[in-house]
Amino acid sequence: MPDYANKRHDQPLPDPADLELAAACRAGEPQAQRALWKRYKNRMYGVCLRLAASPQEAEDWLQEAFIQVFRHIEKYRGEGSLEGWVRRIVVRTAIQHLKLQRLKTTGLDDETLERLLFENAETDAGERDEPGRLVGLLQQLPPGFRAVLNLYVLEDRSHEEIARELNITIGTSKSQLSRAKAFLKRLLDKTLILL
Repeated sequence: MPDYANKRHDQPLPDPADLELAAACRAGEPQAQRALWKRYKNRMYGVCLRLAASPQEAEDWLQEAFIQVFRHIEKYRGEGSLEGWVRRIVVRTAIQHLKLQRLKTTGLDDETLERLLFENAETDAGERDEPGRLVGLLQQLPPGFRAVLNLYVLEDRSHEEIARELNITIGTSKSQLSRAKAFLKRLLDKTLILL
């Protein structure tokens, strides 16, 4: 009978092709680095885009994250998926940038938040496809709200993890998530009215 108690079920097994690709990247092969970039750049750009304030900021974060991936590829030991390992570096890079921005949202009044959220909603509503519209709406959230919402909902982090990573209290994480959801709902309602 297999020993399920000692196995981690939440971590996918590595793909043999990923193990070969990582080994070639460790050896410094430019073709392998290009292949790794091509394989994951679009998915990881999506991760950055959800956390960033603009597509340009997301591109900058993505570039920086992949520099870290290539610089530290020897740390990938094949104990999980290569994509998961790359994703953790991308999210960590984005979090570091959000920390550096140090834009506090807890002190903003509702009028300022509404202005931040709704100033571009009219122009964005008709210009984007559905996934693009959602990303555009997320980008209009203040950085603290956007970070907590993305980490909690899309990255499946707990409030304890978010608090530790963003250097905030658990209560602040919960509060910002609640306020982010409320403002995102209001923004969505306003966008739907404009359609």
